[in-house]
Amino acid sequence: MPVGASPKREREFKKLERDFKQEGRYSGREEEVAARIVNKQRAQSGETKEAQRRKKAGGAASDASSPDLPIAGYQQLTVAQIRDKLDGLSTAQRKRLRAYEAAHKKRKGVLQALGA
Repeated sequence: MPVGASPKREREFKKLERDFKQEGRYSGREEEVAARIVNKQRAQSGETKEAQRRKKAGGAASDASSPDLPIAGYQQLTVAQIRDKLDGLSTAQRKRLRAYEAAHKKRKGVLQALGA
């Protein structure tokens, strides 16, 4: 794991590595694969130095991939978490979420909750 990773990410890394060894997956590469998975999660959550640099520079690159959605952190939420947040949204906001979901992740549970 890179220096500066949070304790949570360290625990995730160790658990993945342990699980891979127990399951016999990725023989000899358990550490590498676990590190790649955790680093990808860190990048998606904005925990890397590169993501922090983009945020300081105005976030132009990150804004293009995350449109102005009515639910903060929408891309990282589970279906259940999204359902819990839908009650207070207007019809227009629900339509925007429905269009985004249909164009990107296409999760059946979210689309059903949004009335698609």
